[in-house]
Amino acid sequence: MKSLFLSLITTAALVLVAAPAARAADEKAAKEAAVFKTSAGEMVVEFWPETAPLTVANFIKLAKSGFYDGGAFHRIIKGFMIQGGDPLSKDASKEERWGTGSSPDKVKAEFSERKHDFGVISMARTADPNSASCQFFICLEGAQALNGKYTCFGKLIKGEDVLKKLGDTPVTTSGSGEPSKPKERVALESVKIVPADSVK
Repeated sequence: MKSLFLSLITTAALVLVAAPAARAADEKAAKEAAVFKTSAGEMVVEFWPETAPLTVANFIKLAKSGFYDGGAFHRIIKGFMIQGGDPLSKDASKEERWGTGSSPDKVKAEFSERKHDFGVISMARTADPNSASCQFFICLEGAQALNGKYTCFGKLIKGEDVLKKLGDTPVTTSGSGEPSKPKERVALESVKIVPADSVK
């Protein structure tokens, strides 16, 4: 009887150890990445679902629907960031309104201790912390003033040269007077969601 009792304890312990390992394996297998095809080449971003699950889910949903395909990076500030994801940027006749477009759903802010370092992708928003929907930006350098104020949800794992090239795009003054409007269209041809393991 004592032997059986010890056997049951050992079996239970093995199950407790195996369960987290199995979950970790499943999570790794389920991790996804985004392949950004731009006019300057491809970049790959790996997501942080453990940090910003709602934001990651929203971005993946939009990307899989083709929402980002055919758009542009409409705002580029050298040494700071490149911004895209505005559906209005698909239409050249709406150029004066680029930067004001959104998607139907707003995502609750998921601020964290993650840092806005080079290659980090984060959500653009208005003064309302919970106003992020589809527009995003990718940091060209550390932007620590944004930490805890914007939802960062992933980081570049391939294509650093492409990001730097996009960041060096010549710009002119935008409608708001900011020197951030690309002189030539910087296309975001597509955003495809793929298994993270397939691009490492």
